[in-house]
Amino acid sequence: MRDLARRIDAATPPGRDRAVDALRAIAVLGVVLGHWLVTALVTDGGALRGTSPLAHMRQLAPVSWMFQTLAVFFLVGGYAATRSHGRARSRGTAYRQWLGSRLARLFGPVAAVLTLWTVASVAMLAGGTDLGTLRTLLNLVLSPLWFLLVFAALTAATPLVARLHPLWPLAVVLHVDLLRFGFEAPAALRWINLAAGWLVPYCLGAAWARGGLRGRGTGWALLGAGAVATAGLVLWAGYPASMVGVPGQTVSNLAPPTLAAVTFGLAQCGAALLLLGPLRRAMRRPVLWAAVALLNLSAMTVFLWHQTALMSVTATGLLAGAPLPGLHTAPDGPAWVLARLAWLPVFAAALAVCLAAFRPYEHGTRRGRSSRVVLRSAPARGSRTHV
Repeated sequence: MRDLARRIDAATPPGRDRAVDALRAIAVLGVVLGHWLVTALVTDGGALRGTSPLAHMRQLAPVSWMFQTLAVFFLVGGYAATRSHGRARSRGTAYRQWLGSRLARLFGPVAAVLTLWTVASVAMLAGGTDLGTLRTLLNLVLSPLWFLLVFAALTAATPLVARLHPLWPLAVVLHVDLLRFGFEAPAALRWINLAAGWLVPYCLGAAWARGGLRGRGTGWALLGAGAVATAGLVLWAGYPASMVGVPGQTVSNLAPPTLAAVTFGLAQCGAALLLLGPLRRAMRRPVLWAAVALLNLSAMTVFLWHQTALMSVTATGLLAGAPLPGLHTAPDGPAWVLARLAWLPVFAAALAVCLAAFRPYEHGTRRGRSSRVVLRSAPARGSRTHV
């Protein structure tokens, strides 16, 4: 492993900003761990239904603050896409070719997920699986795909939004929420925020790529203003404290993003900018950088298959004949939390199996071909790094 780490470190261009890759890795791990901690599949009369510990223990809302890291992903996405598009234009690369290469990495692994779950769904229906159980499982598999659609749309719009000031989409979110909650506007109006809400951190990333957001003062300003605004919205404006959806709540901060979710994202972006210095120092260590680089190379596979890993462990646990604590039992107390923490390594092992099986689809390769892949994640300058 040390030899692999040294080879990855030596193959990385000196000008690469490794902290950008580290932020992406943090964002991906936040999503994965967040889902594994707040998603519960409980047995109910022979069927599985989805619930969340946040619905039973509201005091755990701060857990969602730690693991809802999508704003950081959109920040890094805006940064990477803006720099990539700038380099493509300087080389004379056509927009269609540039966009196709970026979207191929996003949607290449999706086909494998949809194919497997289509076959699995047919098999489960033929085997007499309860429709409610199947609906619960498919919802967990398919719900992350909304993120890819939004991210792909913003990537395609990069030439148009790269110079858009983040305050403009923030103002859209503010007015949509005002109409929605203050004047009982039609519920369909809220879906405008699905694009506008994530456009805020995306535009911040584009500004960062253009040389803006320099200095620690910007990071502190975003962190402070975002945190104060979020606290005010939760305490006095009635927004949910949880930054993820909670079964039974009438309002979710994520479906679509509310003003509270966007201001919370601003605080996260500020924290991310403040972490750049420490992350750059940490990434000088070959072992840490190798871990980040390898995770970035498999980021889409990890994102798409982590819920399948959780469900496979849950289904296998049913063979025990009795509900297993932290896996099939109701998430209604501290004992469940401790038991779920003990299951995390098992989920990780199942995800490793999924990685071994489906990672080639992320790079358009097959087994038996060269395992050498290209590290493309947000390079600062220099040639691509082959690992």
